[in-house]
Amino acid sequence: MTRLLVGFVRFWWDFIVGDDWMVACGIAAALAGTALLAHHGTNAWWLMPVAALVLLGFSLRRATRPRRR
Repeated sequence: MTRLLVGFVRFWWDFIVGDDWMVACGIAAALAGTALLAHHGTNAWWLMPVAALVLLGFSLRRATRPRRR
């Protein structure tokens, strides 16, 4: 039973976080911010697309930056 649970958690961790934990944290923060804004009555549909674009740009910039030796 424990082995199945550990495998299940590892699968979801790898599926959600994958290679870039910073993007996963940014998306989680954007979801929390959207929920907070919606809770206070603000029309918050725009936050997730903006966050996704900003995080995509951030991730691409880090991935294409030349590495120093």
